[in-house]
Amino acid sequence: MAPAITLAAETELSAANTGFMLICSALVMLMTPGLAFFYGGMVRVKSTLNMLMMSFISLGIITILWVLFGFSLAFGDSHGGLIGWTSDYVGLSGVGNAELWDIYNIPIYVFAVFQLMFAIITPALISGALADRVKFSAWALFITLWAVIVYFPVAHWVWAPSGGWAFDLGVIDFAGGTAVHINAGAAALGVILVIGKRVGFKKDPMRPHSLPLVMLGAGLLWFGWFGFNAGSWLGNDDGVGALMFVNTQVATAAAMLSWLLYEKIRHGAFTTLGAASGAVAGLVAITPSGGAVSPVGAIAVGAIAGLLCAMAVGLKYKLGYDDSLDVVGVHLVGGIVGSLLVGFFASGKGQSEVEGLFYGGGLTQFWKQCAGVGAVLAYSLVVSALLAFVLDKTIGMRVSEDDEVAGIDQAEHAETAYDFSGAGGGAARTTAPAPAADTASKKVDA
Repeated sequence: MAPAITLAAETELSAANTGFMLICSALVMLMTPGLAFFYGGMVRVKSTLNMLMMSFISLGIITILWVLFGFSLAFGDSHGGLIGWTSDYVGLSGVGNAELWDIYNIPIYVFAVFQLMFAIITPALISGALADRVKFSAWALFITLWAVIVYFPVAHWVWAPSGGWAFDLGVIDFAGGTAVHINAGAAALGVILVIGKRVGFKKDPMRPHSLPLVMLGAGLLWFGWFGFNAGSWLGNDDGVGALMFVNTQVATAAAMLSWLLYEKIRHGAFTTLGAASGAVAGLVAITPSGGAVSPVGAIAVGAIAGLLCAMAVGLKYKLGYDDSLDVVGVHLVGGIVGSLLVGFFASGKGQSEVEGLFYGGGLTQFWKQCAGVGAVLAYSLVVSALLAFVLDKTIGMRVSEDDEVAGIDQAEHAETAYDFSGAGGGAARTTAPAPAADTASKKVDA
């Protein structure tokens, strides 16, 4: 998935690489439930189930779209560098079991399912910005349209070896800084500018209801991200995937520490929410850059991203946009930081011989990164805002104010996350037991 491919062409299927990629695909799939827990713990109790469902529905909708035509649009033969199409990929009907992907020694089926997991989690990332106020039916329709109009074309630009324009330009995005994180973060910003703020924004307390759930979700994301990143080299033949694995761990640790240090200096405490958010910021930033930088470079990328993302999350209060769970501050900003820092920290000893400014390569790669970042950000922001506007003016994007205040879980799903009605209270346990005779008579009467 990186633009400068050094892996030699193989003519035979590799059982080792195929097995590795299937495991990586499963790890990336786990990230979507992990994201659901991460987001679910960050909202108030009355929105917990809705937040979980906004991630889980993506597993259903995007899977079907991908098999029917999404894979063909994203990775089929290029048309003008903007969109793909290969009829054999429609419904995956013309793909043989052992037919290999491009120059790699893994089956097309394996590459398709690995990329499917990326397509699933990307729209799910957007949901965190819209917590507490969006109709579930409108959300389902939005991600259906967004995947077709935004994600599939952008994935083609960035990763399609058949002629995606960003791929051919030499934009380095190892595993999704532009196609996933900037794409989702810009979309989140576009939608929230259209649908507006939550009731009580900047007035009512909107604290996370379950920080243990947040930490569980962050842990699952961190775990799954090794498949997300290391798997994006599509094999283990030259050690680049191993470099990415190491850099994923290193950058995440650096970002978490950087975020916590900023938080302590700025707010006087090390919080669990800060630790979880810092870790995710590091994961986001190393995603595009980890195959190009050294482990020391990964420390720099993570530390810079942790600091800048921590600073960015407060902008919503200053600028007045209601990004509920900081998708813009973490994913958009983290994706931009990680993508642009390739132009400074690329060592020339990873996925390609491209060198950044600090390694004597000048600013050539930096400007290429700027082109990729700018194009994806602008396209996703504008198209996502237009989609949200059309849906809002037709079927309506938001629940009613009464439903929002009472709780979107009950209004949209007829359920609540926690039911304590059957739990015994302290008073009941201290009540004296009835005499044996009375108890027996009550049983007979019953």
